[in-house]
Amino acid sequence: MIVSDTLTTGQLVSMISYTGQILSSLMMLSMVFVMITISRASAERVIEVLDEESDLKNGENPIYDVKNGEIQFKHVNFSYLKDKNKLALKDINLTIRSGETVGIIGGTGSSKTSLVQLIPRLYDVTDGAVLVGGVDVRNYDLKTLRDEVAVVLQKNILFSGTIKENLRWGNKDATDEELIRVCKLAQAHDFITAFPHGYDTYIEQGGTNVSGGQKQRLTIARALLKKPKILIFDDSTSAVDTKTDSLIRQAIRDEIPDTTKLIIAQRVSSVMDADKIIVMENGKIDAIGTHEELLENNQIYQEVYYSQARGEEQHGA
Repeated sequence: MIVSDTLTTGQLVSMISYTGQILSSLMMLSMVFVMITISRASAERVIEVLDEESDLKNGENPIYDVKNGEIQFKHVNFSYLKDKNKLALKDINLTIRSGETVGIIGGTGSSKTSLVQLIPRLYDVTDGAVLVGGVDVRNYDLKTLRDEVAVVLQKNILFSGTIKENLRWGNKDATDEELIRVCKLAQAHDFITAFPHGYDTYIEQGGTNVSGGQKQRLTIARALLKKPKILIFDDSTSAVDTKTDSLIRQAIRDEIPDTTKLIIAQRVSSVMDADKIIVMENGKIDAIGTHEELLENNQIYQEVYYSQARGEEQHGA
């Protein structure tokens, strides 16, 4: 007996144990209220995103056919903030013929990506007009336009599933023969067939079980499978070696001559054989010309070319 000759040791231990369980349950109940508050705030944010309406909408009578891959920029100004005093692109005038290969080069922040994002109408111009196939992009049905423009980014996403399933995001009805053809163009066929399961190899979420260069080649193949009229490479071969980069560009040039190809690159070697090269600086077009013309007349291009050439010499040494 330890309390007033009535409470035994066992009863005391039981009381302490039950008290602890009651307190633990009360703490869990309080955490439930905290989680409900957090969940409510998160749900409100998700609903806000789902209810958000895009500023980009079809006109009254949208056009459902893109004639060809010709691109024109007519006195284009663009601001992300819709503020004419803070322009990312300034007075862009440019014509790209259908089937041309055009390189775009410039320093970080020169608005190379901003320029090409106006083509599939990811953003609308602030002033001026962007035309595809002779028609203002704002007059097209959005899905129709974007189906005809394939964009391959530096860091594209692969989904969990087989290589075949990932490729068919570009065209769900593609045959196995078409998959093999585009993978050969993208220089991906050899490494795919080296896997034990070939095209049925399982890709982890985000492509974590393939290298950066392999991932880029798979996303290039996926874009080619879409058979677009305009193909945009946004530094999408940065993780492959220069020889593979050259083979990809040669295969694409030879196999899809009618597709307009825009190549944004940091390496001069990736654009030097383009029909013309656009040099961007501070949101403006500094110069347009072939590799030889720019190497002779444009200071920015000369600096980039010779700095990379020196780097390659030092690396080789």
